[in-house]
Amino acid sequence: MGYEEVFAQFWEQVKESAEQGRFAKLTMAKTIGKPELKNIFARPVYSDQGFMVLLKLRYLSRETEDIERQLTLEQSLEVIKEHLRKPFFSVILFTTTEDVTFKINKKGAGSISINVPSFTDIVQPKSDED
Repeated sequence: MGYEEVFAQFWEQVKESAEQGRFAKLTMAKTIGKPELKNIFARPVYSDQGFMVLLKLRYLSRETEDIERQLTLEQSLEVIKEHLRKPFFSVILFTTTEDVTFKINKKGAGSISINVPSFTDIVQPKSDED
């Protein structure tokens, strides 16, 4: 099975966790080589518009400023898909009930594993307006 089908299953778990109020954080990690982009994080933001995420692109170089954007979950999906295999090979969903890890192996196959939760509470990022 190609990684796209497995990633679609993983993303269903992401959406369910957001709908059920269990979404704590999403992290893209595990790169090959030394790409300029170090990590991508998504943290929940519960606003008047409903569930949003604060998506942060963190760069390896301290000279390159991190980019933060508040997006819908679907908008964040487009950014995440754009960076799968270029350069990230894993995405970890942290929820209050379990951690779900999506990985792409060297042959391009996807897999999902589930572990005990790393988070018991959901922490919303602080806005610049506070």
